[in-house]
Amino acid sequence: MASVREREKIGVVIVDDEELARHLVREYLAGDADLEILAECANGFEAVKAVAELKPDLLVLDIQMPKLNGFEVLELIESDLAVIFVTAYDEYALRAFEVHAVDYLLKPISPERLQEAVSRAKQRLAHRETLPLEKLAATTRALGSPLERVLIRTGAQVLVIPAAKIDYLEAQDDYIKISSEGKNFLKQMKLSDLEAMLDPRRFVRIHRSYILNIERLERLELYAKDSRMAILRDGARIPVSPCPLVGHCCNREFSGFDSRPRGAGATNLFIQLKIAIR
Repeated sequence: MASVREREKIGVVIVDDEELARHLVREYLAGDADLEILAECANGFEAVKAVAELKPDLLVLDIQMPKLNGFEVLELIESDLAVIFVTAYDEYALRAFEVHAVDYLLKPISPERLQEAVSRAKQRLAHRETLPLEKLAATTRALGSPLERVLIRTGAQVLVIPAAKIDYLEAQDDYIKISSEGKNFLKQMKLSDLEAMLDPRRFVRIHRSYILNIERLERLELYAKDSRMAILRDGARIPVSPCPLVGHCCNREFSGFDSRPRGAGATNLFIQLKIAIR
């Protein structure tokens, strides 16, 4: 596909689950001779596919959508491009600007306000000021509430893994192996970046290369001198490192861990694990 340098006009993809909202954006942009509308998408999955196939320069993106929200779309996109957020919710404004979006427009938008945002996008594109979307998405995630699901793109497919169904995470070079319900998946991401997005009451860094969902812990076994193994309910074995190898884990306070729904047995296991990594 043609890049921004090869394409005569700036390629635009409009993403919004409301048909009327897409129609208005297209109508407002129609008079700009510098723009070419490449596609309209009604949900996040369509957006990911359109960006992969059409390689747009500018994404006009709604945030609150079913299936995948706007921030999750950015996480799955492998191209660098300019982003204008258009949404009915002002609660995302700070997060949008923290990740250096071109602009953030609240619905209902006016033609003048949209054109102002497009003019800013043109300036960024002219100066090659698009941001790596991996960094943008990671920053956005870190600013929000604990991650509820992990998205993995495999070719044209997008896998959605609820965080509650993750057994453990393992660092493998530039990837993370995600173990869930007896299956393993690879996601290109740093373990520390994903750790920052997860609920610390549920996910514990027990080793430099492993993060454990504490609800999956069955027992701890002595492996060698000063070393233990975490035995999961499915029989998986994960090393537990002494504090110096765990990184910042030894400085984490576990007082916020909510053991009430887990019962006394799980609470005792958690206390043992807490002692093991100190």
